[in-house]
Amino acid sequence: MSDKSIKIPGPDHPITVEHNPCRVVVTLDGKVIADSHDALTLREASYPPVQYIPRRDVEMSLLQRTDHASHCPYKGDAAYYSIIAGGERSRNAVWTYESPNAAVSSIKDHLAFYPDRVDGIEEMASPEAGTF
Repeated sequence: MSDKSIKIPGPDHPITVEHNPCRVVVTLDGKVIADSHDALTLREASYPPVQYIPRRDVEMSLLQRTDHASHCPYKGDAAYYSIIAGGERSRNAVWTYESPNAAVSSIKDHLAFYPDRVDGIEEMASPEAGTF
């Protein structure tokens, strides 16, 4: 594992992590897997934005840790979970960086979901204060 490279985001490969002001809800097979007002949106280079949801807002009893792992030189080592109710479709559907690289340290204790392995990752606009 010591031979894995670590890269720092920069102009050629930008990464930003921002609080998502929307409520983010992840569903599968009629069940809410995650529901959060505290999701983080990670934008990396030209990839689609990814919602990272705090563990406390994920129904962890619906997930099963797997042996699958991957490495991103910008974010670190990822661990994976399957969503039990989703069967083969939802195998390794969830990933997390338990010890992320410093540049993205705020995604620690958060989980992300592959959009094609769940039924939906919905962002619901929160009403502005004072608006009816």
